[in-house]
Amino acid sequence: MESERKWRTVIYDTLDNIHLYAGLQPEVVQGLRYLAETDFSQRPDGRQELAGDDLFANLMHYETKAANDTPEAHREYIDIQYLVEGEELVGVAPLSAMTGVAEAHPERDLWLYHGPTQPLTIGKGRFLVLWPNDAHAPGIAVDGVPAHCRKCVVKVRVK
Repeated sequence: MESERKWRTVIYDTLDNIHLYAGLQPEVVQGLRYLAETDFSQRPDGRQELAGDDLFANLMHYETKAANDTPEAHREYIDIQYLVEGEELVGVAPLSAMTGVAEAHPERDLWLYHGPTQPLTIGKGRFLVLWPNDAHAPGIAVDGVPAHCRKCVVKVRVK
């Protein structure tokens, strides 16, 4: 796949270290700064405009679930996932490790897959940057106990 030959792998870090990523695509850096500098208690759920369709954020509330058996991936956008409230597991894996497509929704830039992932915990200042070659299964309950979360997903158009 074309995207696999030129994209990085998952970035898993804390907002305290965003200075380490200054050399990335400028919109990714801008998205990380947005996460570090925004008072989310003053922002409503829904789409937050940052730079039109090239860079925007989606804020949402939800309950985590026991499992997520259909990792997703996107071709048009990089995801930066950050929990404003709560903690969750996100299963991650290279797209090449997926064993098949479960559903495809190209109009929403969403492909769901079957395949194994490894869990990473986000919350408490940790974020994930997920490239088009990264499958990810978000919203999984830590210790299997569903919990309330508020998430901000910054969407960065692939350039």
